[in-house]
Amino acid sequence: MQEIAKRVFKDEIDSLQEVCNLIDEQFTQCVQAILQCRGKLVISGAGKSGLIGKKIAATLSSTGTSSFFMHPGEAFHGDLGMIGPGDLVVLISYSGETDELLKIIPFLKWNKNVVISITGNPQSTIAKNTDYHLNVHITHEACPLKLAPTSSTTATLVMGDALAVALMEAREFQSEDFARFHPGGSLGRKLLVKVKDLMRTDGLPFISEDASFTELLLCMSEGRLGMVIIGEPSNIKGIITDGDLRRALIRNPDPISLKPLDMMTADPIIIAEDEYISNAEQLMIDRKIATILVGSPEHRSVTGTYQIYNR
Repeated sequence: MQEIAKRVFKDEIDSLQEVCNLIDEQFTQCVQAILQCRGKLVISGAGKSGLIGKKIAATLSSTGTSSFFMHPGEAFHGDLGMIGPGDLVVLISYSGETDELLKIIPFLKWNKNVVISITGNPQSTIAKNTDYHLNVHITHEACPLKLAPTSSTTATLVMGDALAVALMEAREFQSEDFARFHPGGSLGRKLLVKVKDLMRTDGLPFISEDASFTELLLCMSEGRLGMVIIGEPSNIKGIITDGDLRRALIRNPDPISLKPLDMMTADPIIIAEDEYISNAEQLMIDRKIATILVGSPEHRSVTGTYQIYNR
């Protein structure tokens, strides 16, 4: 089984090299046509080509090229209304003779759409009836019967990736742009979400410097942060965590005599509200703390708290 897997990898790598060698000026022209397009990029294909087309459309949309997939069968029964005159259409068919795609070409010509085809046959009907053509011809499929689309679909997928990357570089698409399209992902969180978006501001556990031990326990319990803040929001003296409390009790078994000043950590870490959440979390990991104060480090004031495990 391992030898079979290695053979498939080799076959597909060899096929990708074949297609790589076929890239010519047509690729540049396709990129330029897409850049000049003032509408959307519509991708269509049937069967396995359609599945690859959906992935290419998704990649393009997430990297700055507004794109969507249109099934050619549905298109022939009304979905052609999705295509505007200013849209650019990409037709994917390895044979270049897919009947469903051939049926919509007359409409595209009438609608004056620029059309790019991706096929394995430059002499095919689809290739000859489109404005630009990308050749993904391979010698053979990785399938042992040389029938199931394997190497050909991989080659088409990589051609789509090549288009997406070329367009990204041409548009100078940056990681911040990518994050805007992925606000729910880790990159979006890293580049877009700030501490002020997730911090807690209500019911913060403040106590005075001369608070009793009982008051300290009640404040820590009600605050549900595993800590209390000594001082006032505009003037922070320190914090007492549940760990500080346990260590103080070990040193002094008589809790009644303990005062906040005896247990607190002076000058705790305060992070600004506009700091990115990823930076805050990395700081917390480095300092091995679960809760961080949010506010003004310069003025020692606090407006909220952030807990790394309460995202």
